[in-house]
Amino acid sequence: MNIPNNLSEKLTDRFEKGSLRELSVRQPMTDFSSNDYLGFAASKVIAEGVQKELTGLSYMNGSSGSRLLSGNFELHEAVEESLALFFKADSALIFNSGYDANIGLLSAVPQRGDRIFYDELCHASIRDGIRLTHASAYGFKHNDLKDLIKKFHKTRIEKGNVYIVVEAVYSMDGDLAPLVQLAEFAGNNQIRLIVDEAHATGVFGESGSGLTTSLGLEKNIFARVHTFGKSMGCHGAAVLGSRDLRQYLINFARSFIYTTALPLHSVLTIKHALLHLKQTRAIEQLHVNIAEFKRVVHSLGMDHLFLESSSPVQSCLLSPAERVKEISQKLMDRNFDVRPILAPTVPKDQERIRFCLHSYNTFQEIRDVLFLLSTFA
Repeated sequence: MNIPNNLSEKLTDRFEKGSLRELSVRQPMTDFSSNDYLGFAASKVIAEGVQKELTGLSYMNGSSGSRLLSGNFELHEAVEESLALFFKADSALIFNSGYDANIGLLSAVPQRGDRIFYDELCHASIRDGIRLTHASAYGFKHNDLKDLIKKFHKTRIEKGNVYIVVEAVYSMDGDLAPLVQLAEFAGNNQIRLIVDEAHATGVFGESGSGLTTSLGLEKNIFARVHTFGKSMGCHGAAVLGSRDLRQYLINFARSFIYTTALPLHSVLTIKHALLHLKQTRAIEQLHVNIAEFKRVVHSLGMDHLFLESSSPVQSCLLSPAERVKEISQKLMDRNFDVRPILAPTVPKDQERIRFCLHSYNTFQEIRDVLFLLSTFA
């Protein structure tokens, strides 16, 4: 049976605009596109540690149920305690993905009569979680504290609790949230600040513990979301916060309650990735590579094309979409995996080529791909 006409028309519209998404099998190329910033996804040390410990467990393939039924094991809670200690939080609760964590947290916590203020560049999972609440939601201009304050005071006649939701590092622009100023504003106005640390985990802070801890703000944040599918090279996520918040989410976060728990293999991978994160030198090398990338961009006179970023995400604006796709394909034809980012993922006329840097990229690879970009752009 065919899909309805109105759905077919939406696909046709995407195709005609050149923004139709399609799956492609990953090919062996020089990686400038994955979120595996530290190379943990291919780490033999992590894999061997997991395999060695897995052989002693009964449930090797699946967890057998939700954590509220048969799927909660001592390992889940032990790893949560380790995560809370590492990220300097009172407690941690593991979710099956970063998407599930944001959906669960944001759909369960804000209530009718509450207000949510979110950065306009927040990830889709944050927006989707907010849509599931009965709270009033207001987007504010990206990293614009003045716009946030203006909208806060404009809506102040409303009662209820207030939440601000931001990302520590924004996945498309690569820039950082002004957490110090946000925390100060939130603290002065009895606002609860929620920070998604997805792209900061493993990148900033002591041993990659995130931007919040690097700034000493962990006591000022109501909730943090740390995901494990990027720098930690595995899967899952955790919400960090107070013990009461953990208990509340166990009772009311639907994406936690109504799903099969992560299998023990996945939880063991989180455990060993965390152990490896504490002793790796890959974080230091990642920042060396970021500095080299920015140096070469400047030497080639391309500063005006790139958004300012001190993170592994380096975005080159080259709209319109056709030009972005053409240049990206030329780079891929030369064995560099660099992907175009098109509307609606980013706003129209802000299409870009996004470079994701890694600890394992060599200086030569960085110089070669940027030299090619300079000839095409």
